[in-house]
This record gives sequence, C-alpha cells and structure tokens, in this order.
Amino acid sequence: MPFFKSYIQRHMLQLNINDEISQLKAVVLGIARSSGPTPTIEEAYDPKSLEHIKAGTYPLESDMIAEMEAFRMVFEKYDVKVFRPEVLENCNQIFTRDIAFVIEDKLIKANILPDREQEVEAILHVLDKIDDDNILQPPANVHVEGGDVMPWNDYIFVGTYTAPDYSSYITARTNKAAVEYLTKQFPHKTVKSFELRKSNTVAQDNALHLDCCFQPLGKGKAILHKNGFLVEEEYQWLVDFFGKENIFEIDAQEMYHMFSNVFSISPEVVVSERNFTRLNNWLRDQGFTVEEIPYAEISKQEGLLRCSTLPLIRA
Repeated sequence: MPFFKSYIQRHMLQLNINDEISQLKAVVLGIARSSGPTPTIEEAYDPKSLEHIKAGTYPLESDMIAEMEAFRMVFEKYDVKVFRPEVLENCNQIFTRDIAFVIEDKLIKANILPDREQEVEAILHVLDKIDDDNILQPPANVHVEGGDVMPWNDYIFVGTYTAPDYSSYITARTNKAAVEYLTKQFPHKTVKSFELRKSNTVAQDNALHLDCCFQPLGKGKAILHKNGFLVEEEYQWLVDFFGKENIFEIDAQEMYHMFSNVFSISPEVVVSERNFTRLNNWLRDQGFTVEEIPYAEISKQEGLLRCSTLPLIRA
C-alpha cells in the first residue's frame, strides 16, 4: 500500500501558476478534431463567429487541425508536457481556457455557457491527476471564464461586466460575483477588475475576454487596447502599472485580429500569429524570441493562442 500511494503521488500534477510568463512545464491544448458543422446564426456565441457564418468564411476543420498541430509542435520544441481533451463528436473543443484556469495550486472550473459543459468532461483524465482538494467549483451565481482571469504575481487581473444589462450580452462571461469569489479564495492577492466593452453584433467593439484587449509579457512589457476598456481610469491604471514606454498599443483592427491573444512559453519566448507583422517586429526589437505559427482560421471564432491553452504548471 505505501508503494501504491507513493506511485500515485509521483504521478499527480503539482499545479503551479502565478503569472502569465514563467517557464511553462505542462498545459492542456485544445483540439479541433470533430469540431462539428458550421454553426447556425442562432448558435453563434460571439460577433466574430457570427460575421464569418454569415459571410460563408467560417473556418474548415482541416485548417484548424493543421494550425493546432503547429502550436503543439512549438510546445514540443520547448519540452512542454501537452495534454489534449478527449475528442467529443461534433463538439468545438479548441478553447480550453474557457472551461477552467489555474491560480497557484488550485484549478477553478469555469461556470461556462450551458451548451459547453460537456467540454469539461473531456478533460477528466487530466483532472484525475489533480488532488480533489485543489479543484474548486464556484457556486452557480459565479460566472467566470479563464480568458478573463490573469494571475500576475501579487495580483489577479479580472475582466468583467457589471452593468444592469449583463444578462442581455452573450459576450459578457464574467460577473461581479466572480470577482468576489476570487477575492475570497485568494485573500493574500489583490484582485483588480476591469470593466470591458461588450457587443453581441460588432466584433471590433467587443472585448470578449480580458485577453482580447490586454496581455502582460516578459521583460516588463504588455499589449493593450484602450477602447476594450469601458472605464478610462482602469485602462490608465494598467498604463501606469507597466509604464507607457513598455506598452505595445494596438488599434481596433488589430484587436479584431486578436493581436493581444499571444502566448508566453517563458519570459523570453512568445508564440504569435505569423501575420502579426507589426507586433512580431516589436517583440523581436524588445529581445523576445517569437515563434510564429499560422492561426488566422481559428481567430475567426474570436479566440487565438492564449484561448486555446489551459496552463497547469509553470516553473
């Protein structure tokens, strides 16, 4: 029995996430296989997907599989342990960031759109490797998705929408109760919330998650889009926090293409979309190694590289 217990302990995942940039050791990367037919207009979860459904340019499964394979190969290059969801038939499982997120040694299950609850079941083989005491399930009134939550050392940055018309926005994913819940669960951290601009119909006017208009990077740098924030003082707080000279400000069109949704493998290595020329050149000028991959088809669903990942362990 002691041997069996020791074996189990050695093979459990010791979660550790305190920021967005430390050396990545283990991650759940989404999967595009059997992602289902093109959704109907009524089934669209966000305005950018809606736009491409109407235009007949919604991404093909084969293209999305190829893009995710390119991402997986970058992780392999840097010796990152990659877990994948089990394939559910006719189910979009690309955006694992939506279904759960890790802060310190705790995995918090997201209360996501009801139609997507089966996506959590597809990562049970990963959750089984985590101590039950380290898996948190927020109460039903807590609405939260991982794209809105960014651990950053002593802070937890949270994108939210708290106006009275919250329920009328399918693009409003994280509420005030989530901010209160995270504050209670992590009392030793400062939970800093940011009101995000929402639109059900115009993608350029919609910050679906915090990582659609903001991304902290290594070397004290950050990517930011002013109009993604409803309250200018909250945007300015980030400018002051990182320093204006350290910020790459993106415009509405660049936010639309998801320029802020890159992913850091380490403080020096950033995975970015290959068409983000202005950003990628700036990153190199700042001393980053930029791993460019094709991800433009997946971006048509208003999600990109960070959205596709659920980091479990960083050094």
